[in-house]
Amino acid sequence: MARQLDEQIAGRYPVGQRLRVLDVGMGQGTQALRLARAGHQVTGLEQEPKMVATAREALSGEPEGIRERVRIIEGDGRDTGVHFLPGSFDVVLCHGVLMYVSEPDPLLAGLARMLAPGGLLSLLVRNADALAMRPGLSWDWAGALGAFDSTAYRNRLGLDVRADRLGTLMATLAGIGAPLQAWYGVRVFTDTAPEGVEIPADVEPLLAAEERAGRTDPYRAVAALLHLCGVRG
Repeated sequence: MARQLDEQIAGRYPVGQRLRVLDVGMGQGTQALRLARAGHQVTGLEQEPKMVATAREALSGEPEGIRERVRIIEGDGRDTGVHFLPGSFDVVLCHGVLMYVSEPDPLLAGLARMLAPGGLLSLLVRNADALAMRPGLSWDWAGALGAFDSTAYRNRLGLDVRADRLGTLMATLAGIGAPLQAWYGVRVFTDTAPEGVEIPADVEPLLAAEERAGRTDPYRAVAALLHLCGVRG
């Protein structure tokens, strides 16, 4: 996904331009730190205190120049209007958050308002159109049959959450003024890998195969996750 995001940024902004980035639901700060290392000014918004603490600890180990480019705020992603003015950011990330939000439209509308004209909105969501893949590939036929017409599922943390359909999100993004420009599949081949499986020493072929599948039909349509990129008009 990082490669996909970098591709979209490179295609929209001049090389070397320092961007204002908002990472909503930043988690442990993986993407925020990666983008800060690339020279961008990053604000992370996260509501879970444990995740905030983890992100702050990771940031503390970075050189001073990178630490100065990252601001971490503890708060709910649905309250972006409380913390920031409209149009304050060139790039807004919301990765792995929508599945925990029962009504995503207000959140998405708030994220779009944070974007400057021409700004990039990057979403990572669970693919509701492929919910039957994991149980089906595990020979759980009842689970597969129940997943075809559902947007609800239980994740690996044991939480009951929700997924999104590509068509629905396309309509939503158009309605909030950030129409879809590109979309990718994420975890096409690796979604059913066992927990704790050892990563190959030479991981590049794995990444290359996933990246190729993530941008190629019909593979991307059955990916576990979808990476959607909208652009503010």
